[in-house]
Amino acid sequence: MTTRIRKVAVLGAGVMGSGIAAHLANSGVRALLLDIVPPKANPGEDTSSKSFRNKFATGALANMRKQKPSPIVSEQVLSYIEVGNFEDDLARISECDWVVEVVKEDLAVKQALFERVEKHIRPGTIVSSNTSGMSIAGMTQGRGADFKKNFLVTHFFNPVRYMKLLELVAGKETDPAVLKTLHRFGEEVLGKGIVYGKDTTNFIANRIGVYGMMRTISAMDKAELSVEEVDKIFGPAMGRPKSAVFRTADIVGLDTFVHVAKNCYDTLTHDEEREVFAIPGFLQKMVEKGMLGDKSGGGFYKKQGKDIHALDLKTLEYRPQAKVRFESLGAAKDIEDVRERVASVLNGEDKAAKFAEGVTLDVLAYTSRRIPEIADDVVNVDRGVRWGFGWDLGPFEVWDAYGVKKGVERMKALGLKPAAWVEEMLAAGRTSFYGVEGGKDTYWDIPTKSVKVVPENARTQRVEYLKRGNKKIAGNDSATLWDLGDGATLLEFHSKMNSLDDQIIEMMGTALDETEKNFKGLVIGNDGANFSAGANIVALLWAAKSGDFESIRKLVQTLQSTVQRMRYSPVPVVTAPFNLTLGGGAEVTMSGNAIQASAELYMGLVEVGVGLIPGGGGNLMLLRNVFGPYAADKDFDALPFLKKVFLTIGTAKVATSAEEAREMGFLSQQDGITSNRDFLLSDAKARVLGMANAGFKPPRPTRFRLPGPNGAATIDMMLYDMELNGQVSAHDRKIAQKLARVLTGGDTSPSVLVTEERLLELEAEAFLSLCGEEKTQDRLQFMIEKGKPLRN
Repeated sequence: MTTRIRKVAVLGAGVMGSGIAAHLANSGVRALLLDIVPPKANPGEDTSSKSFRNKFATGALANMRKQKPSPIVSEQVLSYIEVGNFEDDLARISECDWVVEVVKEDLAVKQALFERVEKHIRPGTIVSSNTSGMSIAGMTQGRGADFKKNFLVTHFFNPVRYMKLLELVAGKETDPAVLKTLHRFGEEVLGKGIVYGKDTTNFIANRIGVYGMMRTISAMDKAELSVEEVDKIFGPAMGRPKSAVFRTADIVGLDTFVHVAKNCYDTLTHDEEREVFAIPGFLQKMVEKGMLGDKSGGGFYKKQGKDIHALDLKTLEYRPQAKVRFESLGAAKDIEDVRERVASVLNGEDKAAKFAEGVTLDVLAYTSRRIPEIADDVVNVDRGVRWGFGWDLGPFEVWDAYGVKKGVERMKALGLKPAAWVEEMLAAGRTSFYGVEGGKDTYWDIPTKSVKVVPENARTQRVEYLKRGNKKIAGNDSATLWDLGDGATLLEFHSKMNSLDDQIIEMMGTALDETEKNFKGLVIGNDGANFSAGANIVALLWAAKSGDFESIRKLVQTLQSTVQRMRYSPVPVVTAPFNLTLGGGAEVTMSGNAIQASAELYMGLVEVGVGLIPGGGGNLMLLRNVFGPYAADKDFDALPFLKKVFLTIGTAKVATSAEEAREMGFLSQQDGITSNRDFLLSDAKARVLGMANAGFKPPRPTRFRLPGPNGAATIDMMLYDMELNGQVSAHDRKIAQKLARVLTGGDTSPSVLVTEERLLELEAEAFLSLCGEEKTQDRLQFMIEKGKPLRN
């Protein structure tokens, strides 16, 4: 069913339309992006030319190249997008399997466009609207039965590439098969989390998320809290993104935020909390003054020189931010488990905790009363808010963390009214909205008043499921080896930031021992926020400052020999990287026999940022990937490819997607990319078993024909000019010289083939000598203390 959608027409090339087209292209789906013909021409423009008539769609395409964060995973995907206009090209929607409308939120405009769309589509073509509030009945008025049968709302969130949520809303006449098709396509091809909403204003996520933001804004004045204080309270301490409330509004745009809230106020005349959606005077004034957030250069926050100033809501003047300190937030800071952290804040006694508790309980009570109006169950509501607003926990998960019974009692004490079904659930003996039964996640189903299993795609695999099934084989404080089933094992890192330490390296050896003895193949992956942010530089700096270079040498050599053993093990090893995959994390990733990467991957060998070069085989691995089958070819001119590898490592380049990582040489053409992170471990398992079952044999080690000192001298000439022009410091050049010596093969000549072992020796030698440099130690110290690189 997912293969049915091969080409999609996107009608409207604004922010959302271009974002949807870009993400279709990211996912390997062809897109036809159309917009109106510009109503006015500039002097001298030929109004009959394609360049003029397609100006809006062409402009959107050009903007994709410049936008930050980038809506595309690689410039190469832009070849999947064709542009045109509604006058000349609308008939081309007959080539498409799905047509998604993303024009302005004006019912008459949408109705007129759908009338034209109906004339050109093939029978059975899916048509959807990205509206955030228009009714399906209104939009499809006057359309035929076949059109209505294949029509629904597909509500994406901005920025489309990064926001996981896709809300699907069916009309009364929508064919369930259409929903099923788009569910699978959205989940498996576009990598989205699917939530089923109802045909109500702003559906699920915006209804609850915007209510929460407006409730917070209305309560802060009485609590005498500033913009930055509120954002600190409702940030990571409460399991929310750092952007919290006001920074989120700045990112979204205050005009957009006000439009969504006003839409609620205007249409939700039956909502008992309608007044919460009324736009406060200061917000109206900000929009009138053009203080719209990031898009206008200032909203609730504004950059003033190097500092970010906050807005005083009484005067609408910017002022330096005050340092925010609350005991409850300080106590929560070091609690890693998000449920415990949120409960810790809500149970605090200071001003911040009381504010968080009051607002949160209000939002939870309101959300409970919205079922079944906006959704049929707690699962769709929680997923909608989590995926649409980036919360770690949805409203009912927060309530579970606080305690459902306690929450109901506290709400009543505060004069808040939870829905009757919550008390019915408690009376039935169920004390939480979610639970685990028979190893599966369950939830309280309101219509049937019974416990049901949380619906999930069969490809979803999590470490948590292995824990429940007692699948542990071995483990220590930093890593665990699990039986993944069907003859596969999984090595999970769980140190802080999943950074490599001696215990992880030890478990890599144990994982190979166990897998080679009793299993078919090994997967390396985890469910953390990041695959691995690199090596543990705290321990490294401590050893370097103490002059304990022998332990550093031992660590480097153990890591090198372990990653080499992974590469040449008789069982296949598949690595499954995602998000931050830096330094040692990148080295572990490249040491496998295949990579199954998440589409969202931020991968690089970034050691120069702390005054070092890769020390766990990274130089060898990138050379091997980039040189490919020509590594030993005597007719192969190595220098241009060496330069590419040198600049990638020497400038600490980080790929900002799996596709970009492939272009940079971190991934090969044969490596796989998974669009939905929930499926990553399952896909990696399928790959490793496929390799094992197809008669896997380890690869032969590579030998390299490298230029030696002449090649290093050529690179140093470039470095000399850069130092002379102030582009690099003397220490930068020293690091780069050592990197060049490793990559060019040391004292070799093009007539001699350099082995992998020799390259690893050169790498270890350079790494150790840099550890002894005072300026490198300063860089390490600065990174540990400040979290950013020092240029010295």
